[in-house]
Amino acid sequence: MSTINATSTNGLTDEQLDFREAIRDLAEREAGTAEQREKLTDNYAELHNQEIYEKLAKLGWLGVSIDEEYGGAGQGMVDACIFLEETARGQLPIAGYGVSLIVAGAYERFGTEEQKQEMLRGICDGRVEAIAMSEPEAGSDVGNLKCKVERQNGSYVLNGQKTWISAAHIADHILVIGRSDASGSKHEGLTMVSVPTDADGVEINGIQTMGGKEVNDVFLTDCAVPADRLLGTEGGGWMQLMAGLNVERLILAAAALGLAQRAFDDVLAYVKERKQFGRPIGTFQTLKHRIADLATELECTRLLVYDVARKVDADPSQMLPREASMAKLKATELVKRCSLEGMQMMGGYGYASEYDMERHVRTSLVMSIYGGTNEIQREIVAKTYGL
Repeated sequence: MSTINATSTNGLTDEQLDFREAIRDLAEREAGTAEQREKLTDNYAELHNQEIYEKLAKLGWLGVSIDEEYGGAGQGMVDACIFLEETARGQLPIAGYGVSLIVAGAYERFGTEEQKQEMLRGICDGRVEAIAMSEPEAGSDVGNLKCKVERQNGSYVLNGQKTWISAAHIADHILVIGRSDASGSKHEGLTMVSVPTDADGVEINGIQTMGGKEVNDVFLTDCAVPADRLLGTEGGGWMQLMAGLNVERLILAAAALGLAQRAFDDVLAYVKERKQFGRPIGTFQTLKHRIADLATELECTRLLVYDVARKVDADPSQMLPREASMAKLKATELVKRCSLEGMQMMGGYGYASEYDMERHVRTSLVMSIYGGTNEIQREIVAKTYGL
């Protein structure tokens, strides 16, 4: 299945290259055929398979970027990006990983020692965690959120609605960002509280999408949790959110890169085998040049994603708004291009559910929306140039 040249190491160490190959081997064994993928996902209705997820946990891969003292491997974002890219490329149904990694980053930066032991070890062991920011009137404008977080008798009581919450239906906890003080600006008075999904007053309803079961509405009605579920400082939620943007955008970029590579792999295999006018269609100049352009874009995007990952590893506290937004923007636009051009090059077969390309198209379209729309990413990049 691989079309990445064996010498295309992208500056990875021998250990990282071995890690990459191990993930590819496992993906080929567990999800290498359409029949396997259909079984793992209930014919693509489910995007997360807990059995596969726990296999990855036992191998120590879910905690590859988490400190060893909390059950992880103690590596960094480069290794996490390898894992994200290769699991997406190998079509392993582990939709809970990316959001769990975002939550892990928040606890690594702001959690108490007790919270780190609970949450980070749980993630390494295969527990899924979710985070809830968006609301019906607070999407790209997250600061406009209205969900209330009130301190009452040694507890936090939450009331409000969250929407588009990834993996909430399979998570053990949801890290809710709510408003604890409405007296200041919209970016002040925000607080992060971890809510068990089985707590009283929590209702989780799936939102039907063309991609399967992935996002949810979450309703919180007089939901009381102990005060020790507070993450960081009361009222410090906005700053805590901003501190995690590098990682969130890299997670999305690496996953998009992996799916883009898979779409490219699939269409390349097709144009080599499909014959018209007595020869493989990939030998016609129009398709050859399209393939060459996509391959070039993939390698450029890979260089960008891993360059940003190395900058994060060099200084995890450094804010990289330009670089992280560029990586997310570039990779999520590229995955749409690879999938749509793949469908076009495959003709009617690209549209048929017998092949994977139509599913790649459906999956890729939403990637430019999640984690801050690409219009927002362009605004962020432009602002770093004084515009």
